[in-house]
Amino acid sequence: MKFASLSYILLYFLNFCTDLALSATPSDECEVCVSMVKRFAATLDNSIKDNPKEIEKAFKVFCKGTKSKENQFCYYLGGLEESATGILKKLSEPLAVPLPPEVICRKLKAVDSQICELHYDKQIDFKTVDLKKLKVKELKKILNTWDETCDGCVEKADIIKRIEELKPKYVRDEL
Repeated sequence: MKFASLSYILLYFLNFCTDLALSATPSDECEVCVSMVKRFAATLDNSIKDNPKEIEKAFKVFCKGTKSKENQFCYYLGGLEESATGILKKLSEPLAVPLPPEVICRKLKAVDSQICELHYDKQIDFKTVDLKKLKVKELKKILNTWDETCDGCVEKADIIKRIEELKPKYVRDEL
């Protein structure tokens, strides 16, 4: 009898420790997921917060203006028309409860590990960066982030010149 109750206590303790370890996910492990879930949850109207179907519709609308890693996140969840699969239910139901974004992302990771493999690109400090030392791919990424093109750019110097022209429009000097 004592052995059985001790076994239950040990089993309960191990289960508790496992849940605790799983809930302690580093904040940068699922940075795109956590960020997107927080931003999306903040946009939800009180009238639909407890309705998973309405949350799914709102998420599809939310995903229409996304780019880069955030667009990929929407694709993985099924928030885009071109998404191959859809696991929006795994997002909408926990949001309706509501659960914290970190927990929701951990649950999404269990379904599709790619979701937590998304990370934001490093931000470039335009005050200190030497554009000449960046690769052409990185320079083009800067222009792409700004929704700009470099028509007629043949050499790296042309792209750098275009970035320098656009810098005042997109780069704010911090006080």
